[in-house]
Amino acid sequence: MSVNNKRVFYVKYLAHPIYAEMLAARPDVRLDRIENETPEEVFAPILASAHAYQIGAARDELAPHFHAHAELLKRAPNLLIVSSNGAGFDPVDVEACTAAGVLVVNQSGGNAHSVAEHALGMMLTLSKRIIEADRALRRDPNVNRNALIGTEAQGKTIGIVGLGNVGRRIAELCKGLLGMKVLAYDPYLSAAEMATRGGEKVELDEVLRRSDYVSINCPLTKESRGMIGAREFALMQPHAYFITTARGFIHDEAALYDALRDKRIAGAGLDVWAKEPPPPDHPLLQFDNVLASPHTAGVTREARINMGRIAAEQMLGALDGKRPPRIINPEVWPAYARRFERAFGFAPG
Repeated sequence: MSVNNKRVFYVKYLAHPIYAEMLAARPDVRLDRIENETPEEVFAPILASAHAYQIGAARDELAPHFHAHAELLKRAPNLLIVSSNGAGFDPVDVEACTAAGVLVVNQSGGNAHSVAEHALGMMLTLSKRIIEADRALRRDPNVNRNALIGTEAQGKTIGIVGLGNVGRRIAELCKGLLGMKVLAYDPYLSAAEMATRGGEKVELDEVLRRSDYVSINCPLTKESRGMIGAREFALMQPHAYFITTARGFIHDEAALYDALRDKRIAGAGLDVWAKEPPPPDHPLLQFDNVLASPHTAGVTREARINMGRIAAEQMLGALDGKRPPRIINPEVWPAYARRFERAFGFAPG
């Protein structure tokens, strides 16, 4: 077996050290680490020789010149695979990768339990107005508990936008624990498939109109960018809560601010932002009925280990010529296969 003839690099961090440990066990694989501040004379030769890039999933934690866009791809002519650390892949220009014959994969499902639990926690905290009560107790000497009356989630309706790994887990929790009705919008799944995942297939407007809670759980794509704006918030019921553990830019933050200011919805649980982390003076952070976290829904010990492990397994399998199970751009496979064979002397299966 050749030593270090398969080159992988990453910038700044991995999901978990288990990824590096698993790759280190393979003498034919070399793993290089780059920092955001690494000088060009150091990182340029790494890019030039790399076959794979294990890229961070959070766009603001990665220096712009290390995003997987057309310019970086020009500097990495041997690159075959871009693998996101997470389920999301914001720093990756999928179209540019496809045009260059580069396969893009993610780790979808690896943190589904963690994200679903976070969304459920936000839902219950908002319903019971726990965060509002906590803040009131910390600043007011005589809190009127009757001013903090909450609502039960039991038997209510949750609308899930995106019934993938996370969305289906939320559906399972809400139905099983709380007897909730689950409406779901996902244009990529049939009604029959959505039923097996626990949701009734409806259009987005119906989700917004009928739900007591709206949970966003779809990836950020050209189609979903800006999907929830002023028009959509206006469709929601005044007692409804908006929760997102997906990606920033799917919802319009200014429109959400207006909806909360005008009391057109009851509150919001926000784990994702246009700028991450958001500044402390962000307008949405000034509302007591906004529950906020800095994109930590999937950041648990269990999820990090799982994400690191499945990322390593998928990467090593791909470098061994296997077809990865979590491909974002399957249409690139013929071009990728030709480039892979030129690089390693055999065709991937």
